[in-house]
Amino acid sequence: MHRVLRTLTLAAAASLLLPLAAFAQTSSLAGVVKGEDGKPLKDAIVKIERKDIKGNYKTKTNKKGEYIHAGLPLGTYKITLEVEGKDRDVVDGVRTTLGDPKEINFDLHAMKKKQESLAAAAQSGTLTKDQERDMTPEQRAAMEKAIKERSQAMAKNKALNDAFNQGVEALKTGQFEAAVTAFAKGAEMDAKQHVIWAQLAESYMGVAKTKTGDEQAQVLAKGFEAYNKAIELKPDDSGYHNNFGLALARAKKFPEAQAELTKAAQIEPTKAGVYYYNLGALLVNANQTEPAGEAFKKALEADPNHADSQYQYGIYLIGKMPPPGADGKVSPLPGTKEAFSKYLELKPDGPFAESAKGMLAMFDTQIATEFKNPAAQKKGVKKK
Repeated sequence: MHRVLRTLTLAAAASLLLPLAAFAQTSSLAGVVKGEDGKPLKDAIVKIERKDIKGNYKTKTNKKGEYIHAGLPLGTYKITLEVEGKDRDVVDGVRTTLGDPKEINFDLHAMKKKQESLAAAAQSGTLTKDQERDMTPEQRAAMEKAIKERSQAMAKNKALNDAFNQGVEALKTGQFEAAVTAFAKGAEMDAKQHVIWAQLAESYMGVAKTKTGDEQAQVLAKGFEAYNKAIELKPDDSGYHNNFGLALARAKKFPEAQAELTKAAQIEPTKAGVYYYNLGALLVNANQTEPAGEAFKKALEADPNHADSQYQYGIYLIGKMPPPGADGKVSPLPGTKEAFSKYLELKPDGPFAESAKGMLAMFDTQIATEFKNPAAQKKGVKKK
């Protein structure tokens, strides 16, 4: 401010030729403007509007953020700070006096901090008395609205958590109807929670197992709708696609099931072996032999150490094996022995170990009786 005052002194010296009475009736305004970063703000415009008699004046800050306007008639003024074409702060009712300039500073950094503190306090409902006095009617209304919304949100979240936890417990214990009720309630409270829709879908699948005919079809349709909701909200969840695919398979919607399980494998390549195995399993159970073989082959391409896929691929190749030759020996297709051997290497005590050993032994044994395809005796393959 000393430099500002020196500037004012020079301006006053330059005006000594004016009548003394006229000089005595003028006043001045000066100050410093700081930006939101706390540094002096250059080229900010300070607009000065006289309140008692019509009059408008304007000045600009220098590189140090300083401004001064001398020669103002004594009076009451409204001072507005304009930055980049927008009014940023206002000081109203400033009465100038003779002598030294009236100092009016603007600090956008401090103002921003104050507004942030006020907003945070309003959100938390912990305003101090000073902060309450500083609030405008609009700010007070916004605070009251925020407090009301926060209270409603807290009550809603508690109710939502309660509904979700009730659904999880009911699903764990096989109380599928109760689980549907709980998760449906949660979905009504917050339709954007993908995990609620996924759990609701699983609950509907549980209910469908207890129904038949049209009643079962209606429950399955609701389950499929819930799966689609979950996937719509979180399309990159491979588990949702896998579970939806298995549910579609249970409803004998095999093309749709295959599409969902393929998506699951594409989203999470590290688990592609499991997802393609599940696809193969559901195709086997639907007597879709060739597509099943391709699915098991894809599972092994994704994960050669997926033991059950090795066994099932071996079974698929057995099904394509030609009948025994004249010498009574069988000729397995390339890859058949390797598949059963790999299974035994990975799971020597696995559920298919004895069957795999029998297959390998068969290849070195003459068959005197009519050949029977072992694959034709398999009743089903369990999914993972």
